[in-house]
Amino acid sequence: MVRKIIALLTAASGLALSGCVAGMVASAAGTAIQASRGQPQSNAHLQPAARAACTTRAAGYGAVHIIDVVQSSVDRIVVWGTVGEGPRKQSFECGFKAAVTYFKLREINR
Repeated sequence: MVRKIIALLTAASGLALSGCVAGMVASAAGTAIQASRGQPQSNAHLQPAARAACTTRAAGYGAVHIIDVVQSSVDRIVVWGTVGEGPRKQSFECGFKAAVTYFKLREINR
């Protein structure tokens, strides 16, 4: 009976350790892949260019007012603002890396 319990515990611990080892191998592989990609370069110096490009993109919708320019990640800048005037005023969000990557307009609920 004791031999059966020891054999069962040995098998169970082997399975648990094999899962742990597999997790360690996967983690090491993920780290190696990330290291091979290198670190993205910051584009914080492009904030004036982001502001200008997003202002140009928004100008087609009316008068532009920039509210904020934020470095949202190492390589992404987000510009927030409004376009239009009076009841036709809308907010916008503009993503920028080396150029405008997206532009979203939203109605302002009054």
